[in-house]
Amino acid sequence: MSQHSHALNRPVCRHCDGFPRVAITTGGRNPDGTRTTLPATCPACKGTGHTAPARAYARVGA
Repeated sequence: MSQHSHALNRPVCRHCDGFPRVAITTGGRNPDGTRTTLPATCPACKGTGHTAPARAYARVGA
């Protein structure tokens, strides 16, 4: 059975698919053997993973 989360009822960001912060490997290794990574944050949602709902546009005039 799925869980309901009313706090996350907003649409998922189309740019990052809900993964707003990732670590990108640079190809190098640290002295202890771990990979060197750089953090990257989605610029579209600014790290939230969600977007605001699209506004409804009304036609004005005849």
